[in-house]
Amino acid sequence: MTMTGEKKRKVICPATGEEIGRMEETPLAKVPLMYEKARQAFPAWAEMPVKKRVEHLRSLRLYMLEHMEELVQVITDSTGKVAVEALTADILTVVDAVQHMEKTAASALAPRRVSTPLLFFGKKSYIEYKPRGVVLVISPWNYPFQLAMIPVVSALAAGNTVILKPSEVTPLVGKWIETLFHESGFPEGVVQVAHGGKELGAGLVERKPDYIFFTGSVRTGKIIQEQAARYLIPTTLELGGKDPMIVFGDAHLERAVKGAVWGGLTNSGQVCMSVERLYVEKPVYDRFVRQLVKEVNRLQQGRGTDDDLGSMTFPGQIDIVREHIEDALARGARLLTGQEPSRWNMDNGMFLEPMVLVDVTPDMKVMREESFGPILPVMPFEGEDEAVRLANDSPYGLNASVWSRDLEKAKRIASRLVSGNVVINDVMITVANPHLPFGGVKESGIGRYHGDVGLQTFCHQTSVMVDPGKSASEVNWFPYRGKYPLFLQLIRSYFGEKKAWWRFIKSYLHLLRK
Repeated sequence: MTMTGEKKRKVICPATGEEIGRMEETPLAKVPLMYEKARQAFPAWAEMPVKKRVEHLRSLRLYMLEHMEELVQVITDSTGKVAVEALTADILTVVDAVQHMEKTAASALAPRRVSTPLLFFGKKSYIEYKPRGVVLVISPWNYPFQLAMIPVVSALAAGNTVILKPSEVTPLVGKWIETLFHESGFPEGVVQVAHGGKELGAGLVERKPDYIFFTGSVRTGKIIQEQAARYLIPTTLELGGKDPMIVFGDAHLERAVKGAVWGGLTNSGQVCMSVERLYVEKPVYDRFVRQLVKEVNRLQQGRGTDDDLGSMTFPGQIDIVREHIEDALARGARLLTGQEPSRWNMDNGMFLEPMVLVDVTPDMKVMREESFGPILPVMPFEGEDEAVRLANDSPYGLNASVWSRDLEKAKRIASRLVSGNVVINDVMITVANPHLPFGGVKESGIGRYHGDVGLQTFCHQTSVMVDPGKSASEVNWFPYRGKYPLFLQLIRSYFGEKKAWWRFIKSYLHLLRK
């Protein structure tokens, strides 16, 4: 949370309301110079062997490990989340992703041999992966370290230079990232950090980067996509979610309850992959809700290392949560935990008690729009078809989970869900697996990152075919005289239901003589 001062932004801890620093913003006038430096640094970085770039990533990882506690403090002060979440969700995932790139970048970015059709006998084919140029990364405030660092290091491993604009809501994390790359010894101009708000973000897009990677809201993602489309700038958009959790009657209920509580309330629900819609099969619905309430009431909220829930991070998000709860209550829903918005008190920090909401209906805002807060709305369903229909009835498609002891049934349901990611008997973990591509469908985004594709997405793909160059001509070149009947015979014999090899070879040899 920040407030604008005369020359610097005052940075406020959302959990205490106390000032924790001042942050100088990057003036718009500096944007052209940043691009100039990035483009000047690009050729040397792009031509550097992948293994050499990986050595820089290793230095980055080791620096992070040496300064973990300092980084945890910066993240918790900036976001209000608890220390365990800063350590595991923000830092551990980045360390793991970097180490994964150290091991796999060389092979993922190496030229890849592919098959060549028999009609092009004697030629070879392969794909080359070449860095795009200057990549603009715009990252959010909810996981200000993870969601900035993973796309940045992916783009760097692929040979690009990067300009990062971290969220103005958590500017001290962005400043720490800037220091991290400087202290790790990255060459001048390879990574630059621009600090500021929406106006600066728009200015960075207007300078025509070669690629844009944006993580944030659907609304802002659409604006960026419109701007990028004017210049045909390719993008990856990692946007919002309204993730369904489907619990069948044969699920391990205790595990499912604990999974729902963590999946819906970690980081106070400020996660694009949060469990935001809970669907429970009718025969176990009442028992599930009772256990859910009991589990939620056990949670400790505060700032200590043993606490489970921290505060909200951004005041504007509290307004959205309030709107969703008020709409649901006005239309007949009931709160089983937490308080009605009229009783919320933000005097001692932006803490919201977790809310279990029942008697919800599919048309309520809390079941349609991204809440991004500590809400667990629960409704019953009957049978597989209704569960799938309810889960897919959303403009979002980022993540989903299916809970059942019958793994074949769970897999069957997972295959019917329109979602970029699905987890069976767990929640959200695909984003923490660096081997899996991550991204959404529908309004949850465009493109994928993580895994090999997460490096290759920051590259141009060049398809290459090679001929030894020894023959004087090719069968498909001029002149065409006398070739038409031979091509007819060749195509029929090769692509027919039963391949007539002798006719194919005979036609091909005749074409060679032509």
